[in-house]
Amino acid sequence: MNVEWRDFLERAGAHWDSDSVIHFGQLDAESNAALRGDVCCDLSHLGLIAVHGPDAERFLQGQLTCDVRQVTPEHSLIGAHCNPKGRAVADFRLFQREDAYFLELPRTMVDPLLLRLCKYLLRAKAVLENASDALARIGVAGPNAASLLESAMGAVPATVNSVIAADNMIVIRLPGLQPRFELHGAARELGAIWNALARDLVPVGTESWRLLDILAGIPTIYPATMEAFVPQMINLQQLDGISFQKGCYTGQEIVARTHHLGKLKRRMYLARVDSATPPRPGDPLFSPQADASQSAGQLADACRHPNGGYAVLAVALIECAEQGELRLGDAGGPVLQLEPLPYEFDGAA
Repeated sequence: MNVEWRDFLERAGAHWDSDSVIHFGQLDAESNAALRGDVCCDLSHLGLIAVHGPDAERFLQGQLTCDVRQVTPEHSLIGAHCNPKGRAVADFRLFQREDAYFLELPRTMVDPLLLRLCKYLLRAKAVLENASDALARIGVAGPNAASLLESAMGAVPATVNSVIAADNMIVIRLPGLQPRFELHGAARELGAIWNALARDLVPVGTESWRLLDILAGIPTIYPATMEAFVPQMINLQQLDGISFQKGCYTGQEIVARTHHLGKLKRRMYLARVDSATPPRPGDPLFSPQADASQSAGQLADACRHPNGGYAVLAVALIECAEQGELRLGDAGGPVLQLEPLPYEFDGAA
């Protein structure tokens, strides 16, 4: 990772596990602050793929579920890349900076996605590279996040997915129960913003930011869940992550058929669960209402909740989730308690 940025965070009190900040010395207090207060978080656990060149837009348009033409210096989108069977290999946030597109996703997914995308590059005049250490990045969230950032930077994006550029940085507004923002830039400039906000924000570790993503209903594909879900199963259509008008892309036929036939049998739910061991992405779900020949579903994401137990995103059979019960693991596992997501579903879902 960026050495200058890591040195800055260590001086700020960061405790590390590989490329992720575990905490800044007060794990429980930081988790509570993420739910109720104003926080800032290092996002080095996320990596970046840069795509540039004359054919960059055309190439990405033929590979991603979102409409790349809508991604501009002022607007970003969530999207996914699928295999030919319409299963999501990875999902990400796509944004522009200067003359390049950037795909932001977990560092563990950067190399697998680069490998897949390069197979489709062929003669396209585009360059794909791992740019994870080219920029530093932080997240800022909380009821006062917008006003605090505006005081420090002069302006903030007004709507979800919108982007502004300021002082060699870009700021992206994210979905969330409270205002949330990502900042990308050079370590020195980003460190100055961190210091300017330090008196009003609580620094938190990676797990706290993942909790905010989960509560916002934002899915993340990990190595354990690669090619497990059609994009609609992880609610990407509710997050503007799928375009049904853009034309062909890898896996588009299956994604479009699922949409137009309205036969989605699984979707993603937010839930809480009390478990003796930490649940993990890919863990199986059981339901007594499920046919013995099929799985009731699996976890897309999970992390500890400061109020007890774990917050999870579970991709499950709709019938079992809404008319039966879901258990983690097997028939003797803990029951998932469903909670409302911050967005609604259309009739087909």
